[in-house]
Amino acid sequence: MQNEPILSWKVAGLLLGLVLITATALVKPVGVSTQYVVANAVVLHSAAPNLAESNEYLAKYGEKNDWGVGYGWMFVVGMFLGGWLSAFITKRVRQRETPALPPMWKAQFGASSPRRMMHAFIGGALLLFGSRLAGGCTSGHMMSGISQLTIGSFVFGISIFVSGIITARMLYKKRTAA
Repeated sequence: MQNEPILSWKVAGLLLGLVLITATALVKPVGVSTQYVVANAVVLHSAAPNLAESNEYLAKYGEKNDWGVGYGWMFVVGMFLGGWLSAFITKRVRQRETPALPPMWKAQFGASSPRRMMHAFIGGALLLFGSRLAGGCTSGHMMSGISQLTIGSFVFGISIFVSGIITARMLYKKRTAA
């Protein structure tokens, strides 16, 4: 059956833990959101170096072709390639003509795929903004930060779950006929 997991959650969790330990020991803790800041800073340092240097936040990033420095971009690209490779190996790669819309989404917001894509893009942009505001992304805080027992990462993790539950309840509450 196509929906059966290849690994149990226990084995997958153990493997993820080993990856985190290895990454932290060999390079540094895992995180992704900084790479987007690096990309913006590299472009700004190339296009308008004075503006980049005058911005206190961007001045720390993107100096002298920072594109390939460190593990960051390899990690970002590896997420996409690893996801595709695992789907290909397990024969779970599938193509579909139009993105499938969950019934819950259709019931609440209608059957517009472009509308759903727009909401997904806006949600992703807000998540990225929030992750930089919080000093790291969900992978950085939830996996690396909590595994290192960082208080701020515990606060971040609790905040993400609480705000996610509240948002889901607001978006998907049953509408009553008036």
